[in-house]
Amino acid sequence: VQLVESGGGLVQPGGSLRLSCEASGFTFSRYNMRWYRQAPGKEREWVATAFSAGNTNYADSVKGRFTISRDNVKNTVYLQMNSLKAEDTAVYYCNGMNFWGKGTLVTVSS
Repeated sequence: VQLVESGGGLVQPGGSLRLSCEASGFTFSRYNMRWYRQAPGKEREWVATAFSAGNTNYADSVKGRFTISRDNVKNTVYLQMNSLKAEDTAVYYCNGMNFWGKGTLVTVSS
């Protein structure tokens, strides 16, 4: 099983980024896929879930600003992040089938 995140970077407050997580080694469409994040000095926290059934769920802190989606043909889960805030700065991790990617760093700063 391999999960590879990409799309992180430096963005100004109010800006947008789109993260991607390409999965391999398991039947992607059958599993719920999740994004988590870990800010400096803090615990890792759940951000959003894209269920195998097609529905989604979000942490209150990102609801209305972030959108999770999945492409079961490309075996990829996305996280569209809009209206970014400094407190969104973190390493973002993809999780599926209880496996983790290595993460991608998002820095929100002017």
